[in-house]
Amino acid sequence: MAKGKHAHNRTQGKKWSTFSLFLWTLFFLTLILVVLLAFGIVYLPTTEDDFPAVDLAAFRRKTSQSGESMMEKTEQWTEILSWEPRAFIYHNFLSKEECEYLIELAKPYMVKSSVVDSKTGKSTESRVRTSSGMFLKRGGDKVVQDIEKRIADFTFIPVENGEGLQILHYEVGQKYEPHYDYFIDEFNTKNGGQRIATVLMYLSDVEEGGETVFPAANANFSSVPWWNDLSQCARKGLSVKPKMGDALLFWSMRPDATLDPSSLHGGCPVIKGNKWSSTKWMHLHEYKV
Repeated sequence: MAKGKHAHNRTQGKKWSTFSLFLWTLFFLTLILVVLLAFGIVYLPTTEDDFPAVDLAAFRRKTSQSGESMMEKTEQWTEILSWEPRAFIYHNFLSKEECEYLIELAKPYMVKSSVVDSKTGKSTESRVRTSSGMFLKRGGDKVVQDIEKRIADFTFIPVENGEGLQILHYEVGQKYEPHYDYFIDEFNTKNGGQRIATVLMYLSDVEEGGETVFPAANANFSSVPWWNDLSQCARKGLSVKPKMGDALLFWSMRPDATLDPSSLHGGCPVIKGNKWSSTKWMHLHEYKV
């Protein structure tokens, strides 16, 4: 009986030793996990709702302000204008100095604006466009390079896919009738493929008129906060009122690569003042200049 009792005690002792070893192991593992959490080496999984919204505007503020000698430290943010077409406003994309620089750079070379002929690909005069304009060479100088790099960061489209900056000037009564930026012919898509997106930068304020209007947009036109300040032309669709430094990005193609007819847009007549703007057209592939 004594022998059986001692065997039972040894068995119990082994069980307690195994249990104690398990507890100590668990304790050390817990301690290691706490240390790793404290140093941020590992993290505990959380639900999707716990993550803060990604602030792309904050990222763009950081990228656009770094290393830009002519950029003022003004508040910058992006605003969704529409999903049909996909259109976004980047407030204070350009500084006042950059706007004035582009205007002065273009003034000596301004000529009557033209449109692209769908059959020949050559520029031709048209009554639908009554402004004056000129093209700046892509990457022409440091300021232009900085702006083009910023556009690439904003759109995620490489610099080499873009045409040169076009500078436009609209005087009182001048306009651009609603049109598409994409092409419906094969001739104009030989260089770079289809135009997929446009960035329209406003280089000046306009006292009255001169809005960019999307007459085919699928949106509540009167919902914009600047509705009461719009001209009659601008009230025929979803419109953006020009503001110096703002940039309007809109896509001519949908995410499935089909052409987007809701991207139809025009420039309303200037009623009072002058309108200066700069356009950057971007293509599907590299655009050779």
